[in-house]
Amino acid sequence: MASASGNDDDLTIPRAAINKMIKETLPNVRVANEARELVVSCCTEFIHLISSEANEICNKSEKKTISPEHVIQGNTFDGKRTSKIKKRLALESLGFCSYISEVKEVLQECKTVALKRRKASSRLENLGIPEEELLRQQQELFAKARQQQAELAQQEWLQMQQAAQQAQIATSATSNPLNKAGSSQDEEEEDDV
Repeated sequence: MASASGNDDDLTIPRAAINKMIKETLPNVRVANEARELVVSCCTEFIHLISSEANEICNKSEKKTISPEHVIQGNTFDGKRTSKIKKRLALESLGFCSYISEVKEVLQECKTVALKRRKASSRLENLGIPEEELLRQQQELFAKARQQQAELAQQEWLQMQQAAQQAQIATSATSNPLNKAGSSQDEEEEDDV
């Protein structure tokens, strides 16, 4: 099926997905590349037909979003300008009646998986720990972190004080040469006595 822009890749199913489905469905069968391309084209056309029919049903029922019901349980008007609505399925109108029960099963599976994902995405519920306990543990961790930060700051302050004292001692020793000379004179006087 060609798109309006002439680029077929815009409207096709990823080939890797089709190749995976073929390998899972027919593990011991080799499929030629031309056959794979044909399967991709058929799948794309099938999706286009179903979505177009579902879109028509959606528009006729004055909805803006296509829902699973438009594919499975669509409503179409009887062709007259009356309020009579004839129940009709998008799949049925395209001649795919045999797929309806399978589509309903797959839809139910998808809803179940989506529900499980939503539940699994809630990390709090998965821990099995009450929220009060989690809050208490969080407060403990914050307190430990504050204590460690205070100890680290105190160690840095002590190191700076020691460095300042050593610098002061070194400065006073080098800036006062009389002390050194005086102390050596005292030593000489003691030796003379």
